[in-house]
Amino acid sequence: MLYQIYEAQRSLIEPFADMADAAAKLYGNPHTMLGQMPLAQRVSAAYALFHRLGKDYEKPEFGIRSIDVAGVHVAIDERIEMDRPFCQLRRFKRFTDDPATLATLKGQPPVLIVAPLSGHYATLLRDTVRTMLEGHKVYITDWKNARTVPLSEGEFHLDDYVNYVQDFIRHLQSVYGNCHIISVCQPTVPVLAAVSLMASRGEKTPITMTMMGGPIDARKSPTAVNTLAVQRSHEWFENNVIYRVPPNYPGAGRRVYPGFLQHAGFMAMNPDRHANSHYDYFKDLIKGDESSADTHRKFYDEYNAVLDMDADYYLETIKTVFQEFKLVYGTWDVRSPKGKLERVQPQDITRTALLTIEGELDDISGSGQTRAAHGLCTGIAPDHQGHLEVKGAGHYGIFSGRRWRTTVYPRVKAFIAEHASADIHAEDLARTQAAVSKLRKPRPNGAGNGNGAGNGKGVGNGASNGQGDLLTQAAPAEEVALPVAVTVEPIEMAAVATEAVTQPQAPTAAAPARARRAAPATRGAAGKARPASGRRGTRAS
Repeated sequence: MLYQIYEAQRSLIEPFADMADAAAKLYGNPHTMLGQMPLAQRVSAAYALFHRLGKDYEKPEFGIRSIDVAGVHVAIDERIEMDRPFCQLRRFKRFTDDPATLATLKGQPPVLIVAPLSGHYATLLRDTVRTMLEGHKVYITDWKNARTVPLSEGEFHLDDYVNYVQDFIRHLQSVYGNCHIISVCQPTVPVLAAVSLMASRGEKTPITMTMMGGPIDARKSPTAVNTLAVQRSHEWFENNVIYRVPPNYPGAGRRVYPGFLQHAGFMAMNPDRHANSHYDYFKDLIKGDESSADTHRKFYDEYNAVLDMDADYYLETIKTVFQEFKLVYGTWDVRSPKGKLERVQPQDITRTALLTIEGELDDISGSGQTRAAHGLCTGIAPDHQGHLEVKGAGHYGIFSGRRWRTTVYPRVKAFIAEHASADIHAEDLARTQAAVSKLRKPRPNGAGNGNGAGNGKGVGNGASNGQGDLLTQAAPAEEVALPVAVTVEPIEMAAVATEAVTQPQAPTAAAPARARRAAPATRGAAGKARPASGRRGTRAS
């Protein structure tokens, strides 16, 4: 019933908020009769403040149209890569006509940013995305407002969140060979679960995993958020904060944790700070300080835009993360899309480097909560782990603002670059060794002479005793000679050997040249072999 009351109140106030906006413009315009009245600027500021307090805040857009890369203008095309009932995977594709910049963009690593589903939209990470775009191919999870999802789409659970993340990781791996993943705040827990499950199954895991300000172990340095979750029972949350969506939305009847209640909770954490911020906005309008006023508007346009969360997801998160601490106790079982329960075991992660980041003054995820991930991921080598505490930064400061751009991002960029190059080298070496072992393996029934003559089934190192090279069963002698280049460029050799085995051709004099040219075109951004047809255009990245 509370949701219906809120909607009635919002519908009642909205016309007055719109009228206040119009009045603010009339009194604020010196060319109108009202704008020339005494104290007109103060009246205009009062109306503007009332409009801000009473208006309904819609989902903002990312609005990233372009960026500068080394002084070159790069256009951004925001597109939906995958669309799921409760989430969209968005890609920010970069375009440029500068050949040198294009080559740089195409060689940069792909990064999946997992945005929090904890009240605000993914656009809260706009600054994070904009900065990351300067040196990475960027994707982000854009969670949908549960009140817009019809009941026919079913419920959304914490397990579904984990499964979504795994699907998004696999998608990037299918395109680039592998990827890096960054989680901010709430998703650190489901992201760690997703990567753990992939590792336990023997799947390829992301090259690096960066976790920023998240409640991995909510027992450490408990904040007001943690204390509330512990003091209240699971039943209390279900009975006091869960309501059904009113009939004027597509998700009518869905059980949700309403956004307006979440917003009230956000404001209640720091009421004095928000009150002072709005009073400063009022004074800035009186003084005519439009720059400061615009900064206030941009922040609260984002901060006041909230979404509803599906009740099952919210209640399961409270229970799993903040009440029973299932991740740190090793008792968390996640149900796969096939219905199988799988135990989350972070110790199974061995091939993913881990970086954790905390803000010194974080009042949402306390000190040590994110760093606790290192104690769980015991399978990761110490030299593949890192931690950063950002001095003077609060919760939002570690992924937005000056400290993010000057302190956090350089560390994240360096960490990704360091381990991306190590991962490429390790995988190229493994492929090279596998190809060489195939070359040395004797062919059981091969026949030929030492110079590859006779029936054409031998190669230069084949002996007249009938032993040849396994690779020659599928490729002509001219292509087999190429692996000699392994001492110079193992990446080229591995790609050529792969193509020679999987795509036999008739022996021609031009075969070696074609194979050498094909090798670079089959490498993905992470060093993996992939078809050249997988690229989209020649001037985009």
